[in-house]
Amino acid sequence: MRKHTLGSLTWLRMMRFTNQSNQLSNDFLKRFDLTTAQFDVLIQIKTYAPLTQSALAEKVTVTQGGISRMLARLEKDGLIERKQNWKTKTISLTQKGEQIIDAATPSQLHFQSSFFEDVLTEEELKSLYTLMSKIEKHSRVKKLPQA
Repeated sequence: MRKHTLGSLTWLRMMRFTNQSNQLSNDFLKRFDLTTAQFDVLIQIKTYAPLTQSALAEKVTVTQGGISRMLARLEKDGLIERKQNWKTKTISLTQKGEQIIDAATPSQLHFQSSFFEDVLTEEELKSLYTLMSKIEKHSRVKKLPQA
């Protein structure tokens, strides 16, 4: 069996952290009747509304099919509204959606930040942010190897 490289071990740690932090965030956000993915979608809508479904899909970590189902659920729950403007359908928050995201955001941001701020120095946090930004930018242009 081939040994793991430092890069593959780092990737595995990142995946474990992502999965664990998403589960903890999902548990944390239950008090607002939201999932982590729904919180992300509502924050993006609040920030960029009105926006189209395709523009929203580019900003979040949900697939195009997943975003359609999620938007239908959020609309049914009265958190968003979709309006047809000629050929374009735009998405925005309802008053209820605004109230929920405004209530959830400070607590969730504090909770998310605590994963890092509780264990890293400010210098370490700045370094991690810089490194993760570099990796994320590279991943956008990464091409799959030829078979």
